[in-house]
Amino acid sequence: MDRVIEKKHKWLNKKTIWITVGSILVLLVAYNIFFGDKSSKLNVEREKITIESITQSEFKDYIAQIGTVEPIKTIYLDAIEGGRVEEILIDEGNMVKKGDVILRLSNTNLILEISNNEAGVSRAINEFENTKINLELQRINRRQTLIETERLLKQQRRQYEYNKKLFEDEHISKEEFDQSFEQYNATKQQYELFKEALKSDSLYRKVQLSSMDNQIKNMQENLKIIQGRMENLKVKAPVDGELANLNPEVGEVITYGNRIGTVNILDDYKLRVEIDEHYIARVRIGLPGSFDFNGSNYKLKIDKVYPEVTNGRFAVDMIFTSEKPDQIRIGQTFRLKLELGESKQAVLIPRGGFYQSTGGQWVYVVDEDNNVAVKRNISIGRQNPRYYEVLEGLEPGEKVIVSSYDNFNDVDQLILK
Repeated sequence: MDRVIEKKHKWLNKKTIWITVGSILVLLVAYNIFFGDKSSKLNVEREKITIESITQSEFKDYIAQIGTVEPIKTIYLDAIEGGRVEEILIDEGNMVKKGDVILRLSNTNLILEISNNEAGVSRAINEFENTKINLELQRINRRQTLIETERLLKQQRRQYEYNKKLFEDEHISKEEFDQSFEQYNATKQQYELFKEALKSDSLYRKVQLSSMDNQIKNMQENLKIIQGRMENLKVKAPVDGELANLNPEVGEVITYGNRIGTVNILDDYKLRVEIDEHYIARVRIGLPGSFDFNGSNYKLKIDKVYPEVTNGRFAVDMIFTSEKPDQIRIGQTFRLKLELGESKQAVLIPRGGFYQSTGGQWVYVVDEDNNVAVKRNISIGRQNPRYYEVLEGLEPGEKVIVSSYDNFNDVDQLILK
């Protein structure tokens, strides 16, 4: 007869199997959450990136800049006197010698002003001469009066002394004697007064004539200055050089202070260099620079730093410390190296688009198998047109991606395919 066959493993049933499988799955998920790799990743084609090696070599602290040739000095021609342009004697682009007349102006108002001043000087001279004559006549009159008073004084003195004897001998009355004494004494006082007046007139005459003479001299000096303004109607070259440009045209009326043109001194040349304001604290007078031209190297140094910053750039003037190129021309440009500091050994990373993406704060470092690039923080110091100086975070021999990171979205790892 049939009998029930008992199972050897009662626990091994369908329910138990499902519970076991579910527990394993939960454990796997929990392990992945707590212990798994949570870094973000991105697949990148190796052909679309640039990988460079980190090296240790001499870091040359320089920047590459464009220098424009300018004359060593430019003299500006400004109108010293206003007027109408009557004639242009030398055209721009020609060489001039100091004193050469470049153009000639006319100014009728200036001519009238000179005529009026000449007439004023003539009137002043005539008044001066008339005053001298009048003062001399006054002096003569006073002198005559003094002589006449002196004669009268001597006469009355004799009369007084004669009457004194007569009075002592009682031949005349006391009244008659007193009258002679009073006349003598009054004339004596009058004589002294005339002497003082003559002396004062002499001092006054001297001061007045000296003042008038100085006034006339000043007027004559002013007249010379005004007459000299006529010479300013001839615009002359202030130095030897090249008449670089000339602005006025014949018939044009220019006013005092207008810029007429410029004269370039061609004894030497300089390079005007515009530099990014990032370097303004490191650029100073005396820094050396150089450029190559026609197979030769030419050396310069900074002679002047312009402190004004315009559109994020400032300018410096560089002069030659060696021979200058024979075929140098104003306006010609050269690509030069401007040295900012001494060269020294450093860890170097080649320049690339990564710097614009990260600001030099981190890079992707490629592993030894060239399969994965991992994000790593670094510190960058100085830079030149070819390299950045690595202060920390990288070692010589390591490889990094130096091309732009704009399409990587700051992921932690790049999987190179």
